[in-house]
Amino acid sequence: MLTQKDQQQLSEKGISPETLNKQLKLFKTGFPFLKLSNAAGIGNGIIAPSNDECQRYIRIWEEYTNNRHSVVKFVPASGAASRMFKDLFAFLNAEYDVPTTEFEKEFFEHIRKFAFRKDLCKICKSSMQTNVCGLLEEGNYKAIVRTLLEPDGLNYGSLPKGLLLFHNYDDGPRTSMEEHLVEAALYATVGGEANVHFTVSHEHLQLFKQKVEEKRAKYETMFGIKFHITFSEQKPCTDTVAANPDGTPFRNNNGEIIFRPGGHGALIENLNDIDADIIFIKNIDNVVPDRLKEPTVKWKKIIAGALVDIQEKTFTYLHKLETGNTTEAELKEIIQFVEKELCCLKKDIDTLGKTELICYLRNKLNRPIRVCGMVKNSGEPGGGPFLAYNSDNTISLQILESSQINQDNPNYRTMFKSGTHFNPVDLVCGLRDYKGQQFNLPRYVDSSTGFISKKSNNGRELLALELPGLWNGAMSNWNTIFIEVPLETFNPVKTVNDLFRPQHQ
Repeated sequence: MLTQKDQQQLSEKGISPETLNKQLKLFKTGFPFLKLSNAAGIGNGIIAPSNDECQRYIRIWEEYTNNRHSVVKFVPASGAASRMFKDLFAFLNAEYDVPTTEFEKEFFEHIRKFAFRKDLCKICKSSMQTNVCGLLEEGNYKAIVRTLLEPDGLNYGSLPKGLLLFHNYDDGPRTSMEEHLVEAALYATVGGEANVHFTVSHEHLQLFKQKVEEKRAKYETMFGIKFHITFSEQKPCTDTVAANPDGTPFRNNNGEIIFRPGGHGALIENLNDIDADIIFIKNIDNVVPDRLKEPTVKWKKIIAGALVDIQEKTFTYLHKLETGNTTEAELKEIIQFVEKELCCLKKDIDTLGKTELICYLRNKLNRPIRVCGMVKNSGEPGGGPFLAYNSDNTISLQILESSQINQDNPNYRTMFKSGTHFNPVDLVCGLRDYKGQQFNLPRYVDSSTGFISKKSNNGRELLALELPGLWNGAMSNWNTIFIEVPLETFNPVKTVNDLFRPQHQ
């Protein structure tokens, strides 16, 4: 039973009692595994465009941006960088005082290469009257790490990744947020203007705004454009309830129900609030210095051009279907497009009458579209591309995480292990229908594709509910195209030592 205090708490968050009860029920029922048809690969759901096709897609995109279309670069940037430094936090808490693990040795051996080294030296000099090199000579390794991570130093242990200095340049180091501004200038500019949207946590919003105002003029002058930079926070109504192991609401010592952020799938609401024709999505930590940006820019234009191309074909077919005068030959052409180019299969499609067939085709065509870059599997973490069954028994392309796949099924386990590609979170999305109206994106979420994880709160175990991931279940009912992109376009920074990789130097 909900108390009056509970109901007030729900009201403040914008969460209905019905939503709360649905979430609590999921802790007891769990989420179903997805039924798989096959792992996607080249020629089976993943396109490897030829050089001529790549050049055509680039031309399509450049022509598109020469017209007055609305394009936005959307960057999820709310995560704190604490996981980047987990090995250094472990070093601070270790009984030993000298670098011992391979990670620790690498960090201190190459510390001079970091883009944040000058800032780190400045604070060390101010607080300890010596720089990083002096502390290394003294063997005072933990003082360096404390200065890097803790609030009275650079506070990198609590800042978001977007505000960390990633790369060195002659005119000064850049944060990953700045690198995204540069990318937007290079492939997402229309009419001399570039729109960039960052999703951030509430505690870091002012820091982001301050950094943008410090840097905006520099990059506007550098590229001769005007930036429109906006921010949003994850909505409280997308928080999910935490539960005890028995499935009842988890409460704190004051008796309040504990809610947790629902994961990146909650950002479908933020995406839905953006009024744009086309949106690029890319993670905050997947950036490279200017000398290596050319492949990224090229392939962003390729997947964007592919989206425009497929979108124009889709709109043409929808207009034909709307007339009600579609011939048998035209219907066959549309079916082939849906099956071959959109990889949306219905095994019993031949049993549908003409009216039923037209209705089916209109429903499948009139959906948001996404083109996703896929890189060859190299052991990096990331969701995999699959052909999976939908609730209506059709088959379509999906990006799935291991938690969504029944590993006890030997066929599925083989599919998962033999997957040739993975998703580097490299998407471009078409958000308007053939009449120019914006899709209501929450309508296309498969709510059965979330998952439950175990967490703790003040030493007490709890169950956490993750919403369907932004590029997983939250886009499950979109039309999807997978295009192979080079591995060199994927350079994430998951640990601080990743910044030593050649791609970040």
